[in-house]
Amino acid sequence: MDEKTMVSDALTGINGELKMFGDMIPQTENPQLKAALKQIRNQCEMSQEELYQLARQHQYYVPAAPASRQEIEHVKNILCPASAML
Repeated sequence: MDEKTMVSDALTGINGELKMFGDMIPQTENPQLKAALKQIRNQCEMSQEELYQLARQHQYYVPAAPASRQEIEHVKNILCPASAML
């Protein structure tokens, strides 16, 4: 397995964990557990950011080009047709 694949797999795993924490945190009533989950989630976010920066540095990940103003307006009109009337 090459480094690019390992970084991609690790990012995928961390992203899954972040989603899991996002689902669990609002469902718990125990304040100590909620605080612990938030702390773990924050650590996962920092790890995700570090891996993302590594992937960018090594060109394992190249983000999409920024959307044009026209593309943004088009998506907004599709998702929020009422806002197009404003």
